Amino acid sequence: MSITTNFFLAYITTKNEEEALNLANFAVEKNLAACGNIFPKMKSVYKWNKKLQNDDESLLILKTNSSKYPLLKKLIIEKHSYEVPCILKIPIDDGNKEYLKWIDDSLI
Repeated sequence: MSITTNFFLAYITTKNEEEALNLANFAVEKNLAACGNIFPKMKSVYKWNKKLQNDDESLLILKTNSSKYPLLKKLIIEKHSYEVPCILKIPIDDGNKEYLKWIDDSLI
């Protein structure tokens, strides 16, 4: 049985590892995220302006809570290099209680 929690993953694509690292450092430094994980290289396939695109991107996953997410999203959008950045809020339904407590404690 899963339990609803107050925690979320912010799934953010970036143009490269450097941008992902800069955004992660900013979010953690400002106590908007407890932790960031960076997947340095992935291939993204999508349409932009009706043209098929195949681009290398990086993936940034930030761990946060419901009180921090709105400002995190706002500031990531402001700092992001993309015109329309991918920022998705993914609920964490359950997890290690001690780890979730650490997330909360890190966001104070």
